[in-house]
Amino acid sequence: MADALLSPAVGGVMWVAAAGTVAYSARKLSKGESKDLNSPKSVSFDKKIPLMGVLGAFVFAAQMINFTIPGTGSSGHIGGGILLASLLGPEAGFLTIASVLLIQCLFFADGGLLALGCNIVNMGLFACFIGFPLIYRKILKKGFTPTKIMIASIVSVVVSLQLGAFGVVFETMLSGVTELPFSTFVVLMQPIHLAIGAVEGVLTGCVLIFMYNAKPELLVGYDGSAVKENVSVKKVAVVLVVITALIGGGLSLVASSNPDGLEWSIEKVTGSTEIDRSNGVSDALGSVQESTAFLPDYAFKNSDSTMGTTVSGLIGSGITLGLAAVIGVSASKIKNSKKHA
Repeated sequence: MADALLSPAVGGVMWVAAAGTVAYSARKLSKGESKDLNSPKSVSFDKKIPLMGVLGAFVFAAQMINFTIPGTGSSGHIGGGILLASLLGPEAGFLTIASVLLIQCLFFADGGLLALGCNIVNMGLFACFIGFPLIYRKILKKGFTPTKIMIASIVSVVVSLQLGAFGVVFETMLSGVTELPFSTFVVLMQPIHLAIGAVEGVLTGCVLIFMYNAKPELLVGYDGSAVKENVSVKKVAVVLVVITALIGGGLSLVASSNPDGLEWSIEKVTGSTEIDRSNGVSDALGSVQESTAFLPDYAFKNSDSTMGTTVSGLIGSGITLGLAAVIGVSASKIKNSKKHA
């Protein structure tokens, strides 16, 4: 979401909601209270810390690739919440997606600073704390198979994205954006994000099936039902790093230029992909963002070179990897220090 879709009051409330969920997740991890990470058959969170950084980088890079939705003139990209939660648990997954969105906002001007809280809730909270535990885990409760993983991925991603899309519409309505009437906006947003969710669900399922075949113990809640070759976490992480570099450094150049689902919906209503609204708060935060974003819109400032996209993909993935890893290591150290105490 851009800041123009929000009032300062709604943006502020959602900032508080996002910050509260971040604090809750950090507390759960630091105290070792995440029930989803206590399965005796799954790899422990401490051993997944390198993977936390790598997965954050992978999602950052993957979000740069918009795929075309045939017959609509729109495009979409993965959110990554279900993918992260299914491999890291809901708390660590949420902190990782929040890190991705923070870096996108501050350094690449992707999403408004006032809207950051909304984006974290819409893309992170709904997936990690609703779609994952209430849908994905329920479908896989009686055992893991590639077919079940694919079904769970598609259904949970679609539901999570529908909730996120409705969240955008609801937050816009509460902000008094009269240019986007609620009924018209919701009728456009939900179907297009249903299509986007279906594609993301399949892509998520493919990644998780790859993980299942390589090292099923990485999947949260894994019950030990499959006997696989013992591939190390390090090898899986190396493969993901290579894929991330290829996506961020190369495939991002061929991303669809069509407007994404939100921009497409806005354009259908107003005739433009953006709304021109501002206030003192959004103007001030916009100035802050302008000063921190060294590669706005994933490009060099005042340059048409496509190398800006490649550099953005590699640098952004690297920063995300570092931040997510620092969060994981910090949570692990706090948890271990409390155990010793």
